[in-house]
Amino acid sequence: MWSTLLQSNTLWVLSSTMLLGIVAGAIGCLAYWKRQNLMSDALSHAALPGVVVAFLIIQEKNLLLLVIGAAVSALLGAFLIQWITNASRITEDAAMGMTLSVFYGVGVMLLSIANRSAGGNQSGLNSFIYGQAAAMVRSDVITMMVLAAIVLFIILIAFKEWKLFLFDASFAKGIGMSVRGMNILYTIILVTTIVIGLQAVGVILMAAMLIIPAVSARYWTHSFRNMILLASFTGGIAGGLGTLISAAGSGLPTGPFIVLVSSTIFVVSLLFGKEKGIVIRFIQFKIQQRSSYVKKSLTADKGGAQ
Repeated sequence: MWSTLLQSNTLWVLSSTMLLGIVAGAIGCLAYWKRQNLMSDALSHAALPGVVVAFLIIQEKNLLLLVIGAAVSALLGAFLIQWITNASRITEDAAMGMTLSVFYGVGVMLLSIANRSAGGNQSGLNSFIYGQAAAMVRSDVITMMVLAAIVLFIILIAFKEWKLFLFDASFAKGIGMSVRGMNILYTIILVTTIVIGLQAVGVILMAAMLIIPAVSARYWTHSFRNMILLASFTGGIAGGLGTLISAAGSGLPTGPFIVLVSSTIFVVSLLFGKEKGIVIRFIQFKIQQRSSYVKKSLTADKGGAQ
């Protein structure tokens, strides 16, 4: 097992999934406070048709070009969600649900066509549904790491602007900040994060990488900065551990193991998180209940003595 883990390609994949987890955790916090958790799910499914169309055009598995195709498709999905919401009485969550279903259905249909084409069945396109990080070659990993590093840099360099954009958009607009521009930038880095994680995690589970670390971090802190740091840390841990478990077996998909590790961290946070974790709330309730009982007893004793 250790010989497999210490292989050069495994270490490259391990580094990329850890970096993907860090970036997904950070961008997941932005999506959490923008109250668009379902948006990441919709866009990850909307990216699938773009991957397949790009493959059908170039007839080879070039990750950078497939990522570009996925990004175009996901951005089209984001545009459709915005257009449907603004031009009709349909709510945003309903528009997201419709876009998710339609794009995913089209993607699966195109995938069946691509798999029947010459070389399509051996292209590994199916790994974009459930994820298969082990199928990535070094050039794929480098592409993924460069794009992830760019997204992380944008989040860090504009941290103050993100705070204003998410928590006080009116004030941000008042001081001359372009809220529309920030919204476009947010959509671009969200789509970029989604598409670079498709091969490692897959369209179905990519949303979990974005949502679970952010929600888990919320149980430990109220600070936006600390939430991003904590979500990035747990996302990186989940990416690393999930990849190691996947690499230890033969043909094991990476995405489900990353999500399982991430879900375990969430359960621990849900139970023991210092900010409204279930066990902590129960202990605080019992302490408060005991304190009230002692106060009532003292008051009753004083009343009896008088």
